[in-house]
Amino acid sequence: MAPRPYWKGYLRLSLVSCPIALYPATSEREKISFNQLNRETGHRIRYRKVDAETGEEVPSDQIVKGYEVAKGEYVEVSDEELEAVSLDSTKTIEIDEFVPRNEIDELYNIRPYYIAPDGNVGEDAFVVIRNVIEQMKMVAIGRVVLANREHVIALVPRGKGIMGTLLRYPYEVRDAGDIFDDIPDVKLTKDMMDLARHIVETKSGHFKPEQFEDHYEQALKELIEKKAKGEKIEVPQERPTGKVINLMDALRRSVQAEKQNVRPAAAKKGRKSAAGQKEMLLPISGKKTAHAESGKETSKESGKARAGARHRKAG
Repeated sequence: MAPRPYWKGYLRLSLVSCPIALYPATSEREKISFNQLNRETGHRIRYRKVDAETGEEVPSDQIVKGYEVAKGEYVEVSDEELEAVSLDSTKTIEIDEFVPRNEIDELYNIRPYYIAPDGNVGEDAFVVIRNVIEQMKMVAIGRVVLANREHVIALVPRGKGIMGTLLRYPYEVRDAGDIFDDIPDVKLTKDMMDLARHIVETKSGHFKPEQFEDHYEQALKELIEKKAKGEKIEVPQERPTGKVINLMDALRRSVQAEKQNVRPAAAKKGRKSAAGQKEMLLPISGKKTAHAESGKETSKESGKARAGARHRKAG
């Protein structure tokens, strides 16, 4: 069953236009969602809209929109007044310009939609617009109003239709420097990079989304099935982490672990440690730490003890 259109209007390129419909390209309906319950009665929890001062419930016809202009002071705006903010993009996606695809930073992408002709009228115009975008190897940039907000939308051909991706405005994108500037410049040796490159090469493949598995969703289903059967749920113990070790040692161990792993099985079962492999905590500098040195000394002493025991047994 085809999904319902999220929006209907027109797609226009200069004087060429056609009726179109937007459909959500993604869905999360299949994901497990929980309701909040009263532990004592098992009944669902309902939310009511109440007056923040009196605590009394407010009927829907008495609720209006308001914008806070000062502390505790609001400007009320009615639905009719919002409709008075008339924009062409309310019912029409007007293509304003064409830009190279590689110039659109992925950080600006929000949400994809499928765009298809709405009815038989204007199908020729739709195909013309779709084909010209494809032939020019460009991305069409337009504007559309969804949920009372105007969005910038990027249009690219996809199969027989068009995919439209909503884009963020510059003021919605944070400056990466605020977060990345404090990351130190670390000098890495050629051996470190060679080992890291080898790990990447052993993990290299092709993008196959059909092989993706939501392991957490599957675990949730199994949990719910067990609970429904009245089975007791055992809470797993927290997995201990390994000692802080040297970065080069971690890279070498990773190479060995990748040699032992069978990639297809690992992809189906999710992330699991190789036999004997522990989770490693790495120092940023990559230098040996007191923990690592202590571990080596302990290993040496254990080795001497075992050698002595063998010697006494042989005597």
